[in-house]
Amino acid sequence: MRAALIFDYPEEQWHSMDLCAQMLLNYWRNDRTLQPDRICPSFQHRLTRFPKIGSRKAAFNSDRLLNRFWDYPNYIKHMTTKFDVFHVCDHTYAQLVHELPADRTGVYCHDIDAFRSLVEPEQEPRPRWYRVMSQRILDGLQKAAIVFYSTQAVRQQIEHYQLVDCDRLVHAPYGISSEFSVDVDVAVPVKAPFVLHVGSCIPRKRIDVLLDVFAELSQADAELHLVKVGGDWTSEQQQQLDRLNIRSKIIHLHNLPTAMIAALYHRAEAVLVPSEAEGFGLPLIEALACGAIVVASDLPVLREVAGDAALYCPVGEISAWVKTIQAVLNNLDEAPERSLRLVQASQYSWQTHAETIMQAYLRLGA
Repeated sequence: MRAALIFDYPEEQWHSMDLCAQMLLNYWRNDRTLQPDRICPSFQHRLTRFPKIGSRKAAFNSDRLLNRFWDYPNYIKHMTTKFDVFHVCDHTYAQLVHELPADRTGVYCHDIDAFRSLVEPEQEPRPRWYRVMSQRILDGLQKAAIVFYSTQAVRQQIEHYQLVDCDRLVHAPYGISSEFSVDVDVAVPVKAPFVLHVGSCIPRKRIDVLLDVFAELSQADAELHLVKVGGDWTSEQQQQLDRLNIRSKIIHLHNLPTAMIAALYHRAEAVLVPSEAEGFGLPLIEALACGAIVVASDLPVLREVAGDAALYCPVGEISAWVKTIQAVLNNLDEAPERSLRLVQASQYSWQTHAETIMQAYLRLGA
């Protein structure tokens, strides 16, 4: 069975989406039950190729829209006879299902953020053009023969808003790369002690909470640093850094190899996950696999993923976060036992993830 794995444009730098797609491709190639091909056209630079305006965010976003809704659909519609099944690795590309044989196409739905302007317009007001775009993506998702999801929390949201028929849903949790382990032995470019955050700087990650919490922690411990891996500060976050006067205590790293991220997890005093919403939370289980102590927002999805292996604080309650982290910094016995953290992480496997998705397509093609 020939399988087309439809990747995101790498220029968009959605690293978690790229990781999920690449791990699926790797395991299918090794298994050889399916014959997978990576599908992704070249990103067409239009506005971004002009010197004066090309560096602006609006120029890149305009190019993104044209690539997603014009170039990619025109590229993929000529492949309908070349493959037996099609797997859209990221639900925000589900508009491509309109150009594919829907009865042989599946989509991985990582979360419902792309559809919040449609299902929660009061909480997330967006301009009309954005809602039209989101509806086009949602219509594609609803056409797909299979929709995969990572957690029961995501499934409950899909069911609550009646986004997809339940009989087409397949549970396929993420996995953990082999580099994330307690045996990692890679030098890191920072000295202890430090707390760690891995991820983007988009609003739902609540970087404002991260910075406020760290500012208070650093007042109590002048040697403590914050290591931030990934993401670019927004203008508001830049202002917050200056207001809190903590720039000198933050080490911001980008494009690190997996082994170095694992080493940072392993050496961190604590890994912080202050998000207000997640579809899964890959850094959570990656950190646990490295034996790290994790303090996370008290969200149903994060409790589902980490169970009793992490510590939880209410979203945005700075004092609770500071108190919990300081307790751990002063006494490691305040954290869940290391053995519990490792056992929890061991439940997640990219091989199981890939086999679950593969079996769904084999049933579809039977």
